[in-house]
Amino acid sequence: MAVVQQILFLITLIVAIFFIWKRIVRIKSNIQLGRQTPINGNKAARWRNVLLIAFGQKKMFKRIIPAFLHFWIYAGFIIINLEVLEFILDGVLGTHRLFAPLLGSFYPLLMNFFEFLAVAVLISCIVFLIRRNVLRVKRFWSAEMTSWPRLDGNLILVIEITLMLAILTMNASDQLLQLRNDHYAQTGRLFFSSFLMPLFDGLNTSTLIVLERSTWWFHIVGILGFALYVTYSKHLHIFLAFPNTYFSKLGPKGHIDNMPVVTNEVKSMLGLGATETPLGEPGRFGAKDINDLSRVNLMAAYACTECGRCTSECPANITGKKLSPRKVMMDTRDRMEEVGKSIASGGPGLQDGKSLLGDYITKEEINACTTCNACVEACPVLINPLDIILELRRYVAMEESGSPAQWNSMFQNIETNFAPWKFSASDRFNWANELKSKS
Repeated sequence: MAVVQQILFLITLIVAIFFIWKRIVRIKSNIQLGRQTPINGNKAARWRNVLLIAFGQKKMFKRIIPAFLHFWIYAGFIIINLEVLEFILDGVLGTHRLFAPLLGSFYPLLMNFFEFLAVAVLISCIVFLIRRNVLRVKRFWSAEMTSWPRLDGNLILVIEITLMLAILTMNASDQLLQLRNDHYAQTGRLFFSSFLMPLFDGLNTSTLIVLERSTWWFHIVGILGFALYVTYSKHLHIFLAFPNTYFSKLGPKGHIDNMPVVTNEVKSMLGLGATETPLGEPGRFGAKDINDLSRVNLMAAYACTECGRCTSECPANITGKKLSPRKVMMDTRDRMEEVGKSIASGGPGLQDGKSLLGDYITKEEINACTTCNACVEACPVLINPLDIILELRRYVAMEESGSPAQWNSMFQNIETNFAPWKFSASDRFNWANELKSKS
């Protein structure tokens, strides 16, 4: 029987790894559709961001209640999955609780800690389900949160609840089997799962074995299925939050990067000399589609948690404008998926007659942005929706001359008069002369 389990487990593991790897390759190729840009800056500062913000959840705690609940889910995901190592080794070797005799008296302490985290995750997920579906927190019900994003969030919570119940049920049935059969590895009393033992005490031994094995299989297959599902879900941020925080901008949030080619040209015209290496003519000013954005922008779209903190802080959105920074990231990801799927099937890819600007994100949305950086400040994993918005606006302004008329007048005034106002620089201080004459 153990040999059959080993074979089935190895087949399951290999199939899961194959599909997960295939999906990882697809995501990587989608991100590589973007422009490769140099990543400069202090590596120590980048690693500090990873440790404090991605791993340490620092920015989550600006909203203490969801942060506290999310902490237990996050800690549970990392620590409880250490138990999966035992599951995998048991499956490959055909053993049962391989670490129990190796760790001795420490094993029950470890298992009780895992169970405590499992219960904490269980309670946190239930509270999050209530917040989403009963209390209906506004940021989870905005326009871009259509049926699939809402279902995705609920599915993950239900899956996590089910997996935690499977662990507790497996441990409860295993403890009963330990009392009936000496050959079962002794775990000692496990506090939380022991409360479930009376529910199964009336079952005969063969039924208990089936229950214990079924929940074992359910948990390991559930974990592998979860790992695959995550690559299609917003919960991909579990993994991509780490590289995203590493590659995020280190400078002041209000700083807007200039285009090097344009900067060099302007400096040359002003006789200041080009200080940067000439890059040649750009293929396009700004961004119309995903291939015009940087790979960091595209990775950020996959790293988006869809938590809505950016949109809830956006002054344009608060005042009723159509702009939603979260939607910008979701649309960018959806466009990547569409193009990637097309390329994989031999389709037209980027030449499908669509583009990110227009078919996904409208001019009305990007023109509503005040570039206040509230969305950047709010994001718990340092995503920068403003980068994408600015690149789209650059395309509209520089390639289409399609900015609002008032903006075009301002651009022209800045170009000719070096100020937003329609009078020459020599007349700029006339108002001061009028004050002198009155005094």
